[in-house]
Amino acid sequence: MADQIKITLPDSAHVHECRVIYGDTDSGGVVYYGNYLRYFEEGRTEYLRENGVTYRELEEQGFVLPVIECYSRYKAPARYDDLIVVRTALSEVKKVSCRFNYRIEKKEGNQLLVKGCTVHAVVNREGRLAKMPSDVFAKLTELAKA
Repeated sequence: MADQIKITLPDSAHVHECRVIYGDTDSGGVVYYGNYLRYFEEGRTEYLRENGVTYRELEEQGFVLPVIECYSRYKAPARYDDLIVVRTALSEVKKVSCRFNYRIEKKEGNQLLVKGCTVHAVVNREGRLAKMPSDVFAKLTELAKA
């Protein structure tokens, strides 16, 4: 299954830096695996914000983008106080969903730590599948082509 999931990012992928805090690590002193999804979220949120789409605006329009699928492939550990780089790119946009790809690297040395993706459905306030607002769909489609 893991070999079937392709995680590619263009050179123009969005870059977000953050530092590993102590609370993100486990008893072994490395980042707890589930916390990488939070880093994915940080990267995705900042990517969208930088490109003129915010979750707040979507929510004000009555839509949310819950994660319906995620994948992570762990290559090396991050540790407390490491400066990491989250690279994010939108890889697919459909009327009712979208997919983001990620690479997390240690800034020093550009060592690959994790690669992965998340798929998001577009749902309304009642939790029902909905079409993405046309202005957002147009903007995201353009971003995915870049």
